[in-house]
Amino acid sequence: MHRNPDSPLSDPHHILRSVFGYDSFRPGQEEIVAQLASGNHALAVMPTGAGKSLCYQVPALVRSGLAIVVSPLVALMQDQVAALKLAGVAAETINSSAGRDDNVAVWKRVAAGEVRLLYLSPERLMTERMIAALRRLEIGLIAVDEVHCMSQWGASFRPEYDALKTLREAFPGVPIGAFTATADEVTRRDIVAKLFGGSVKEFVSGFDRPNSRLTVRPKNNTRQQLLSFLEDRRGESGIVYALSRRSAEEWAQLLAASGHRAVAYHAGLSADERANAQNLFMTEKGIIVCATIAFGMGIDKPDVRFVFHADLPQNLDSYYQEIGRAGRDGAPADAHMVFGLQDIQMRRRFIDDEGAGAERARREHKRLDALVAYCEAPDCRRQSLLGYFGEYSEPCGNCDVCLDPVERVDGTVEARLVCSAMQASGERYGAAHIADILLGKQSDKVMNAGHSVLPMFGAGKAHSRSHWQSFIRQLVGGGMLTLDVAGFGGLSLSAKGRRLLDGELPFQYRPDMVRQTRKDKRVDSGSAGAPRDSQADELLARLKALRLKLAKQRGVAAYIIFSDRSLIDMAQKKPLTKWDFAEVNGVGASKLEQLGEIFLQEIRDFAAETAKAR
Repeated sequence: MHRNPDSPLSDPHHILRSVFGYDSFRPGQEEIVAQLASGNHALAVMPTGAGKSLCYQVPALVRSGLAIVVSPLVALMQDQVAALKLAGVAAETINSSAGRDDNVAVWKRVAAGEVRLLYLSPERLMTERMIAALRRLEIGLIAVDEVHCMSQWGASFRPEYDALKTLREAFPGVPIGAFTATADEVTRRDIVAKLFGGSVKEFVSGFDRPNSRLTVRPKNNTRQQLLSFLEDRRGESGIVYALSRRSAEEWAQLLAASGHRAVAYHAGLSADERANAQNLFMTEKGIIVCATIAFGMGIDKPDVRFVFHADLPQNLDSYYQEIGRAGRDGAPADAHMVFGLQDIQMRRRFIDDEGAGAERARREHKRLDALVAYCEAPDCRRQSLLGYFGEYSEPCGNCDVCLDPVERVDGTVEARLVCSAMQASGERYGAAHIADILLGKQSDKVMNAGHSVLPMFGAGKAHSRSHWQSFIRQLVGGGMLTLDVAGFGGLSLSAKGRRLLDGELPFQYRPDMVRQTRKDKRVDSGSAGAPRDSQADELLARLKALRLKLAKQRGVAAYIIFSDRSLIDMAQKKPLTKWDFAEVNGVGASKLEQLGEIFLQEIRDFAAETAKAR
């Protein structure tokens, strides 16, 4: 089936409006859509929340034939398919969570030409049988989502993605669109070489989110730091990221006991428990999700006011993706992280235990080094973050370093004292033991090792334990000390550290990293674009309740019915007719037909009750 180029269905703007209900493309989308719709390959690196999905869904409908979408998560595929069906698009997925009969029925529809978009995992797609079957059909487009997974140098390498490098040969002449929210230059080069044979038009959008305030603090008392951070943020939606499932549960319990509305989310929960937590977060105000990295992919909630990292993220790529879930409405948001030496040690251990080869481990350690350098940055934090992605920025004025300029002090004498204590004790003990030596603490470990007779014993009593722990962390971050991640976190001198000890290098440190955390300065975090009068707030709450009810009836996530942006627009515009409802952001022809009257009735009832109460 070849589409008439003069047909409205060949016009991306017509599809955008009639199917998806949007009047215009977001910045960066239209060029990618045009590239794929015209039959050319594209690699798109777009910030989280920039609208990647539309960049392949629109050209999939412009072009004739079947579009194949490769996605890494079953839940994400199911959500996207449900959203497309609600928009009136014939979309399906074949995946391991469905029964054989269901998958066979879907394939019969695909083979009959009744499906426009087919979502598959790389494992399901890259089998000889599936490739052979698809080659007998007209394929109009292939989209690879989360494409960084196919690069061994990417932040979330998934070996199953590697087989996708044969797609060009299997489907010659079919445009391939590759999409990710984060890929540094090394990763992009690897993707271009593998998937596109070395040449493709790249679209790399700006990475900056100037409305998000970036803050990093050394771990002092994480429990108290989190509670203090949330003290004047009651009623705001946010995400707390933790390293483990257990930590996510514990943070949720702590916050609930402290009067916050908090839920846990991690891969160990049942599908129903995860869905309930996600729907609550998407539907109601002031919900805090305490989660592992299992939470976030595919979530587009505009009014998330903060992301708090209670543990060090995997690397800067992951950090960027995770903080990108806050402030999508353009209003002020906070990205707050606390980290400690143990976090660095744990992350290095994860890298070495991955078993993916020495070269990948070396690069992952370098990525972690970049994250530690970001955490210890003496200059504008946003410059450091954007510089990692190859983007230049002036000092931002919206990070802790810019708002509270960092003082740097010569710490060469103290640094040599640390290095001397390490060398004298055999370069096999961790930071806590070295701090004990400097503080003159007669711990069992110090006494049993005979370290109380060292000349450095008690030489650092003028400073607190927190001072020495942070100082040692900065020495690690500065590359002076090396952590033994294969052992038990022992510290040893690096080549730079030996030069420091020999008097060849100075060392400057950030005293702000060793002071007790001060209460953060707040910026106004009012939700830009959200309804501000009490009536609109009340209507919005009712629309969200209706959305949740419909989502449960249909067995889909709440945001698939309508996004928060759509509900906010409804609450502001208060449409009373279908013609007015069609003008609401995110209302396409199918949603207008299926859902219009249901939501209009709720708005009419609200208007009548409000008028009666006057």
